[in-house]
Amino acid sequence: MESYSDFAALYDEFMEGTPYDEWCEFILERLKKENINDGLVCDLGAGTGEMTRRLRDAGYDMIGIDNSESMLLVARQKEDADSTILYLEQDMRSFELYGTVKAIVSVCDSVNYILDKDELVECFKLCNNYLDPKGLLIFDFNTRYKYETVIGEDTIAENREDCSFIWENYFDSDEGINEYDITFFVKEGELFRRFEETHFQRGYTFEEMLECIKKSGLDFVEAIDADTNEAVTDESERIYIIARENGK
Repeated sequence: MESYSDFAALYDEFMEGTPYDEWCEFILERLKKENINDGLVCDLGAGTGEMTRRLRDAGYDMIGIDNSESMLLVARQKEDADSTILYLEQDMRSFELYGTVKAIVSVCDSVNYILDKDELVECFKLCNNYLDPKGLLIFDFNTRYKYETVIGEDTIAENREDCSFIWENYFDSDEGINEYDITFFVKEGELFRRFEETHFQRGYTFEEMLECIKKSGLDFVEAIDADTNEAVTDESERIYIIARENGK
């Protein structure tokens, strides 16, 4: 089943607590630290365009890439006819750009949707290829610790006036794959329509992520606990990674 198909229309409503402003502030701080104050920036896993739009508003020329046609439709509907954002429906594992960019960003654990480590390395190789010399890759990821220990086998339910959902989470410790099955109930007239989606993400350890960065040719710069903005620990749940272009 395609991820983010029917869910796309509800995504922003259910994700209203996502700290996009906080994430954007972090990204802008790191970009400006490297004197990347304008120019082309690519948002991998752009989804409904929340981060893409924020970076555009901060003065960058934005390209947003996502594999979901439905999510990109929502993103495009937020723009007017004069929008400068270029949205491309592409797979992160095989994306293509028309030239190089000053930075590539990816938030909201988008890279966790790449389930195979070799494919993640290929994604990072593409990032290295499409970055300007010494350009930056900034992304976050959910750790295996979070999936295995924090989320685990949890079930989450939320009831709202016009829509509700049940989120059932499962983690396969042998494969390192997290599965979550979401059932939605959306009010249509006097009745509620039910639909379901299943999503899979891989829980990477910090060490595995560093290995993938190294194999891709990128130059690792920094890792930060995204929740504390301090050093990464064994109990970090979301980690920011900053890497730099290091030759083609």
